[in-house]
Amino acid sequence: MLDSVLIIDSPKLDTATLQAAFEGVLGSGSEVLLIEDPAKSEIELQQRVGRRLLVIPADLIENPSSNVLKHLAESGHSLPLIAVAQHGDVESAARAIEAGAADFLVMGERLGERIKTLLGKLKGLFEAIDRNRLLAERNAQLRESIQARFEIVGESPQVRGLIDQIRQVATVPRPVLIVGERGTGKELVARAIHFTSAASSGPIITVNCAAFNDSLLESELFGHERGAFTGADTTRQGRFEQADGGTLFLDEIGNMSLTFQQKILRVVEYGVFNRVGGMNELKSNARVIAATNSDLEEKMRQGEFLPDLYDRLAFEVVRVPSLRERERDITVLAHHFANQFEREVPAFRGKRFSKAALAELNRYPFPGNIRELKNVIERAVYRETHDEITPGDLGLVSPDSLLHRTGSFRDKVDAFSRQLLTDALKQTAGNQAEAARQLGLSYHQFRYYYGKYLKVESKS
Repeated sequence: MLDSVLIIDSPKLDTATLQAAFEGVLGSGSEVLLIEDPAKSEIELQQRVGRRLLVIPADLIENPSSNVLKHLAESGHSLPLIAVAQHGDVESAARAIEAGAADFLVMGERLGERIKTLLGKLKGLFEAIDRNRLLAERNAQLRESIQARFEIVGESPQVRGLIDQIRQVATVPRPVLIVGERGTGKELVARAIHFTSAASSGPIITVNCAAFNDSLLESELFGHERGAFTGADTTRQGRFEQADGGTLFLDEIGNMSLTFQQKILRVVEYGVFNRVGGMNELKSNARVIAATNSDLEEKMRQGEFLPDLYDRLAFEVVRVPSLRERERDITVLAHHFANQFEREVPAFRGKRFSKAALAELNRYPFPGNIRELKNVIERAVYRETHDEITPGDLGLVSPDSLLHRTGSFRDKVDAFSRQLLTDALKQTAGNQAEAARQLGLSYHQFRYYYGKYLKVESKS
């Protein structure tokens, strides 16, 4: 049963007779409306709920100057369109179907019978639309549930797409590769995948691969037998054993050496490994989720990452968008982090952002992404003694302002490099190893640049 039929008026069509015929077939339980202004058809659609049918004169579909179909496409409707003509032929019907109509109706004798036949043919289509609508509503509820549970904050299409991908891949017990710039929330995504999966009752174990050399990483992941090396006084389980039945999250997978990648490939592919110093083959069914801010495709071209390992890890690749890609989310996140910090430290309650401060936040590129934004907001709330947070309280130094300083090319590069190092150290509370990781540098590279740009500056 239809809830409403909307008929677009046309001087070339006896729409009054058409309206009466639909009312006769449907009875008093349905609403049959005549729309005189075709441009407002999508507005009428949005005001109606339930099963709806839109009837469009064929001349409006065939007329190239008519914008009816364009308006309808922009409205995002999901309902059948029926083309109707006073007199029809096969060519007119074909053009209407090609333009997007679900069927073609011809006026004339026995119009009521034709309408009954048409509605019968559309029954299956309406049932499919109802199923799709329920599925869309269920997906929206799941998306909101995942966002609320794991604090993946944002309203942008990019975040909605990310949540949908998390929901889909969580149900499949295969490796996942999470890629994205530093500070985008890759570990948050990994945890969301784990706790939305069938393995949510099992453990999730996180290992930062950049924090270990090969020998230590082997012991960390695979464990060791007693006496395997000096200081191995007892047998120790590795992370693969501890994560059995759950998820092992390997962060910064791009920092592994080629030699160690070979060892990881075996356990990812077959689920088997040996402890350091052990002879017995052990098995783990832990799901592997890996993450990196490195360009693994470039590393493969340079011979620094095994294509076989990439293929095994990348059953699904989840790309976490950078903050500057997420439309309108900076303002939402700024309020979220401010409220979160004020709940943790009630003494700072009551702060609000000025319009200028929000504009400044939305102009800034945030190379450190969400992690940097959170630190900026918490420092601004902490430092500001007044109720209103202004641009000056944010302490942002835009890379654009550095590049527009006077001086040579070398001077500008040095200024930008110095600012990157300074920001990374601020975000890590002076931890140079962590700052190096955030910048995608080795510790020795970081120390070189630190000595070049910051030690010289402190001595002067």
